[in-house]
Amino acid sequence: MKALAAVLAVVTLIRLAVAATAPLAPDETYYWVWSHALAAGYLDHPPMVALWIRAGTMLAGQTALGVRLLGPLAGFAASWMLLDAGRVLFPGTKAGIVAVMLLNASLLLGVGTVIMTPDSPLLFFWTATLWTMARIAAGGSGVWWLAAGVFGGCTLDSKYTALLLWVGVGLWALLVPAGRSWLRRWQPWTACAIGFVLFAPVLAWNAAHGWVGFVKQGGRVEDWRPARAAGFLGELIGGQIGLATPLVWALCMAGLVVAVRRAWRTRDPGWSLLAALSLPPVLVFVQHAFGDRVQGNWPAIIYPALAVAAGGLLPSRRWWVGACALGFGITAVAYVQAATGLLPLPARLDPIAMRLAGWDDVAAQVRMFQDSTGAGFVAADGYALASELAWWMPAGVRVVGSDERWTLTTLPVVPIAGRTGLLVRDARQSDAPDPAVWRGAERIGTVTRGRVPGGDFAVYRVTAVGDLPMLPAR
Repeated sequence: MKALAAVLAVVTLIRLAVAATAPLAPDETYYWVWSHALAAGYLDHPPMVALWIRAGTMLAGQTALGVRLLGPLAGFAASWMLLDAGRVLFPGTKAGIVAVMLLNASLLLGVGTVIMTPDSPLLFFWTATLWTMARIAAGGSGVWWLAAGVFGGCTLDSKYTALLLWVGVGLWALLVPAGRSWLRRWQPWTACAIGFVLFAPVLAWNAAHGWVGFVKQGGRVEDWRPARAAGFLGELIGGQIGLATPLVWALCMAGLVVAVRRAWRTRDPGWSLLAALSLPPVLVFVQHAFGDRVQGNWPAIIYPALAVAAGGLLPSRRWWVGACALGFGITAVAYVQAATGLLPLPARLDPIAMRLAGWDDVAAQVRMFQDSTGAGFVAADGYALASELAWWMPAGVRVVGSDERWTLTTLPVVPIAGRTGLLVRDARQSDAPDPAVWRGAERIGTVTRGRVPGGDFAVYRVTAVGDLPMLPAR
């Protein structure tokens, strides 16, 4: 156990170092903007990621480390929960140790704990709920249901896909004899009430804003393009092999098969819990692939349960040690590239550079245009670009956003109607700037992210028609 603690401590320190040095991705700066306009909901997601960033920046300042601080720390805490879940479900074995090592060796956790997105709190609270439910499945006290209600409510406050966690726990309670016995007691129902209370502010925010969050995310269910299903499924499987890393993925898929088989045949409480928390998301993502592309990070929620299932299989030491060695090696390469960009990869084949590189250069070039024109503000009509400009532009520069999603936040609206400023937008957009927002748009130049494909942005001198929300400055 001391050796495992040492490994986790070293891994966490490395993750904190990478978090402090790697540039922020556009989604991260977008959620950083949210942290300056705290609310019970946003167009894209519930508010937990904004709360985590707000807490991190209060501790470590308006820095990359501040934005990401809670990710590596949560990964460390979740690892100990996973260790205990494996220990109580498979007593007398190394299932917990194997699960922790496999999950930490994957890119999904290795990168997911460094890059701050809604998946960071989601994966932590999902794992915490798995931990509490493992205690219940192993015959623990009813008080664990109350903890499950707290953690389950926090998953819903992290990302809407947390509904699949509640579905899984509900299926376990209905279909497994050990779970049904709890339905005659008060603890599971109190846990549901706790979860509802924690999620109620998100429901209220959506109700006050035309249910925009539910409409945006729920609309994905209607996608249906079976003619492209083979391609989408291939991308889904290939992406998971790469993000979980090949051998970790193979062991987790073996764990899924065995968990489902034993749940079906024996209704064993432990194996059934692992199947219930992994099979429903797998089926949902496969179904979604018949209509649209499944983003690589979405299935991350299946891996805590599957890592425990893989540990429960008791694979030979050669297999799981080899899987961990390969996974940590791949993750190390990703860390080096994210922090330094030293590997001489072609830009189009470097996904890290595609997301992280060159935003500071864009801001510096825009600043030069502002100095030369005397523009009173800098605007962007894309939320990602606006967020990066807000992060990188020096204090005192007013960065405003014309994307409609900003109107759903509590960002302050600044009086810029009739004033002249700069509008920066993707150079690939062939249409003119929206005349309802900008008057007299004149293209005056281009800024670039360097070697990043599609990294050119057109700069326009514009006059604002009305007032717009102002993004925060560091």
